[in-house]
Amino acid sequence: MKFIDEALITVQSGNGGSGCVSFRREKFIPRGGPDGGDGGKGGDITFITSSARRTLQQFRNKKHFKAKNGTAGQGANRTGKSGESLLIEIPPGTLITNAETGELIKDFTADGERLVLANGGRGGQGNARFKSATNRTPRFAQPGEPGQTFELKLELKLLADVGLVGLPNAGKSTLISAISAARPKIGSYPFTTLTPSLGVVHTDWGEPFVVADIPGLIEGAHTGTGLGIQFLRHIERTRVLVHLIDAGDIDPADPLAAFTTINRELTLYNEALGKRPQIVVLNKIDLPDTAAAIEKFTYACDDREVLTISAREGIGLNKLKSKILIYLDTDKT
Repeated sequence: MKFIDEALITVQSGNGGSGCVSFRREKFIPRGGPDGGDGGKGGDITFITSSARRTLQQFRNKKHFKAKNGTAGQGANRTGKSGESLLIEIPPGTLITNAETGELIKDFTADGERLVLANGGRGGQGNARFKSATNRTPRFAQPGEPGQTFELKLELKLLADVGLVGLPNAGKSTLISAISAARPKIGSYPFTTLTPSLGVVHTDWGEPFVVADIPGLIEGAHTGTGLGIQFLRHIERTRVLVHLIDAGDIDPADPLAAFTTINRELTLYNEALGKRPQIVVLNKIDLPDTAAAIEKFTYACDDREVLTISAREGIGLNKLKSKILIYLDTDKT
C-alpha cells in the first residue's frame, strides 16, 4: 500500500431545512391559526483523531465529504429532522490547513482530539413563529441556512521522539528492527526503504520512546532529489536525531563527507531541523577493515562523541538506547 501523507479534500456541512407554512385545520376549529414547524439543522463536519489510522489512505480516492441536510418543518408545529453529522477519522499528527488561504486550522497531536470544522446550517423558522397580534395569519416561513464549504489540505507528520537519518544503505532499517518491533523491508542495496516506519523502543531503565525511520537522503534532497525529501516532514517533530553512517563506506580522503552531506540537506530543508540535537553513530563495525576509517572519522569529529555499533550483530545497541534516553530526559521541550 502506498504511504499517503498529503491530501486535498472538500468538506461541506448540511443545509438547514426550510420552515413550513401551514395552518391548523380541524373539525369545529375553522380558524386554528398558523402551525408550521421549523426546519431541522444541517449536519456538522467533525474531525477526530484515531490511533487506528496511520496514513491518509482513505482520502486517496474520496475527495468530497458532505453531511446530511436537515429536513423541512411540517404542520402541527412539527420540527424537521436534523441532518446526520459526518465524523471523519484522521491519524494523530495531522495538520489541517485552509487550501485557499494557507491558514493553519488545527494541528492534531493527540489521540481522541475532536474539532467541528464546518457547522451545519440553521433550520428556517416556520410560520407559527411569526404569528402576532397584528399578523395572525402569516403566510411565509424562513428558508434554511446553507451549510459551510471548505477546501482543505491535510498533511501528516508522524509523531516520534527520535528520527533516524543517513545516506541510503546506512543500516537505518536494520537498526529500527533491532531495537523495536518494527519490521521494515531490509536489503543490501540503496533505497530499500520506500515509506517511513515507526517503532516503539522499550528499555529496562527508562520510559519507552518512539523512533521514526525515513528513506535515505542523498545530495540535493532539499530540492526534491531522491525519495527522502517527501518524508522529511516526519522527523520535523522529533526531539533528537540519530545520524547513522556506514563505517565501511567512509572516504579516507574526506571522512566527514557523508556526515556533512546529510547535515547540509537537513539545514537547507529546515534550518531548525539542522540544529536539532544529533547522536552520531557509526554502523557496521562488524565489517572487516573498518578500524582505520573509524579512527579517521572520530579524529575529524574533534570533541563530538561518536558511538559505534553493529545493528546486524546487536553490538553497542544498549549504549545507544541509553544515550538516546539521556537526550530525551534532558530535553523536555
